[in-house]
Amino acid sequence: MKTMLMAAAGVAALVGPAHALDAAAAKALAQKNACMGCHAVDKKLVGPSYKDVAAKYKGMKPEELAASIKKGGAGKWGPVPMPAQAALGDNDAKLLAEWVLAGAPDK
Repeated sequence: MKTMLMAAAGVAALVGPAHALDAAAAKALAQKNACMGCHAVDKKLVGPSYKDVAAKYKGMKPEELAASIKKGGAGKWGPVPMPAQAALGDNDAKLLAEWVLAGAPDK
């Protein structure tokens, strides 16, 4: 039994802590890339609020939303298309997606 506990502790040490969302960095990235010109945290502007996106896509993998952010699209939230954000790096797109799916928290 002691050996099992030691093995589990070793695996936990190798895996490390769960990825923590850097909300401040994500919000700054959204502001820098003009996302906030069309989206707000809790109200519809040109596009849906981040809270509405989080509710609609609850359970979606961040990588899926990141791909949608980079590709852009139309018809998901009404007639106004979201322009592609193809210049956004994969890591930045994933950070934004994680933040949006979390409901765009301040912290």
